[in-house]
Amino acid sequence: MAESVAVRADGEEHEPVGFAFEDRPRPLEGVRAYGLIMAMWVRSTMAYRASFAMTLFGNLAVTAFDFVTILLMFTHVDALGGYALPEIALLYGLSSTAFGVCDLLLGSMDRVGGRVRDGTFDTLLVRPVPVLAQVAADRFALRRLGRITQGLLVLGYAIVTLDIAWTPLKMLMLPMTVLSGAAIFGAVFIAGAAFQFVAQDASEVQNSFTYGGTTLLQYPPTIFAKDLVRGVTFVVPLAFASWLPALYVLGREYPVDLPQWVAFLPPLVAAGACALAGLAWRAGLRSYRSTGS
Repeated sequence: MAESVAVRADGEEHEPVGFAFEDRPRPLEGVRAYGLIMAMWVRSTMAYRASFAMTLFGNLAVTAFDFVTILLMFTHVDALGGYALPEIALLYGLSSTAFGVCDLLLGSMDRVGGRVRDGTFDTLLVRPVPVLAQVAADRFALRRLGRITQGLLVLGYAIVTLDIAWTPLKMLMLPMTVLSGAAIFGAVFIAGAAFQFVAQDASEVQNSFTYGGTTLLQYPPTIFAKDLVRGVTFVVPLAFASWLPALYVLGREYPVDLPQWVAFLPPLVAAGACALAGLAWRAGLRSYRSTGS
């Protein structure tokens, strides 16, 4: 089914429908398809509102334990890596909210490997809908709003308690960081899903960069080795999803010598990362061969 050619009823070979759609991307069609699939899952979820409320609260409570861990640390220390609790709360709030937005929209991307192994990915290729939209919207889970809510609460606490001379520019940095961070995490999700076409059982590798990445960004860069900080700055640019703009707001220097203006680059980095992730996705999709081939 997923070979490079298929045979029509008249005996002539042609390119499979799924590949035809992916080789000629139509963003608006993809967005529309994503919205329709997402709406279907939302209606399914809201059919059992009590269950939804309980799972939403459960998601909020589970993700809150991450910050509770940080609070417990500060019962024994006054600073962590030279950062006070409100400063770490800002790092935590920005990274958690950005990742929460991405997880809500693209949290099903790690299912690609499983679909490749059990053969169900083939069914996505024969539908006249962009495959990426189908994978991204699959099993859209409103319960993931809990992570966003928890991140926003911590971010609000940081804004209220930080002793900072807030300027319009610094205030604008916060939504810019969240949106750019969500896009950067999204690029990592898509690139990781593309890698699963080759590795097939690599969801945990993908999660180490996504879920592991947001955990990394919740702590100050001063507690990590400089080689690791360089890696998440120049190789996988997760630092632009939180650290760099947050340290500008806090008036802190970045451990790796960089000019201050790089704090304003997250939108450009996000655009570049998404473009590269898109190329990786198309390359992975073209290399895919059906489980029956």
